[in-house]
Amino acid sequence: MLAVLLQTLPFFALIGLGYGAARTGFFNDQATAYLTKFVFYFALSAMLIRFSANLSLAEVLSWPYIWAYLCGTMAVYVLTTGVALLRRRGAQEAAVEAQCAAIGNTGFLGIPMLTMLMGPQAIGPVMMALTVDLVVFSSLIVIVITAARRGRVSLSTLASVGVGLVKNPMIVSIAVGLSWSAGGQPIPGPVNAFLDLLGGAATPCALFAIGASLAGKSAERVAVAGWLSFAKLILHPACIAVFALFVFPVDPFSAAVMIAVASLPVAGNVYMLARHYNVAPQRVSGAILISTSFSILTVSAIIALVS
Repeated sequence: MLAVLLQTLPFFALIGLGYGAARTGFFNDQATAYLTKFVFYFALSAMLIRFSANLSLAEVLSWPYIWAYLCGTMAVYVLTTGVALLRRRGAQEAAVEAQCAAIGNTGFLGIPMLTMLMGPQAIGPVMMALTVDLVVFSSLIVIVITAARRGRVSLSTLASVGVGLVKNPMIVSIAVGLSWSAGGQPIPGPVNAFLDLLGGAATPCALFAIGASLAGKSAERVAVAGWLSFAKLILHPACIAVFALFVFPVDPFSAAVMIAVASLPVAGNVYMLARHYNVAPQRVSGAILISTSFSILTVSAIIALVS
């Protein structure tokens, strides 16, 4: 574990640097927002296109993997929803809390860190998990909250979810890269150099942006935020391990990557959704802050364990 911890420390040091820059006022909220937008729409997209363009769909698509990840994530999603409903929090708050337990920071933290720690062969499994998160669970929270408010699931809601998926730059980037790969042609030299240069900015900028965004977070309602952090950092990878190792025929390496993906802290976009719908944003804020802080140890331990 110590060896893995030392390898992950530079990643978390960059997060800490961003946190310090924002806490001292050197990096304000507007700067953080624009840096996040740059990573999301440009740098991370370039990285995903370049990665996926060097993979074939056959290398990426694995139905046992998809089912194991989907079932394991759904298990922790249902468990967290049930706990929230038992606390009489209502369907909307339950959906937001379940999202905290199910969606990790795969795009900004998982892709660069796991690719370095587990090798380039981890790219395909990480992107499969990211796709399931985006297509299934990021859509589910919108559907549940909208249905709770309107009393039904309408075609307009489903249509807006579909439009949101089509416009998501991470999904678009993966689709573009795999489409290019399907053509069987290598990326032209200048284009590859451009994607490499732009994508190289994704890792440091993403980690710095994570830290800067944490500076505005507060750990109010610590008990609930602590429970959600425990669900994300411990229960999610545990549920994934059960389905990947004992239920579905997932190869050992892909199972290890899947468990590592599940161990990542709560994703920042959960807070964006909570704030957009005005449903428990402070609770989500606390879960992101606590889970990211403790993930320095838990992610290193789980990666060391599965490796």
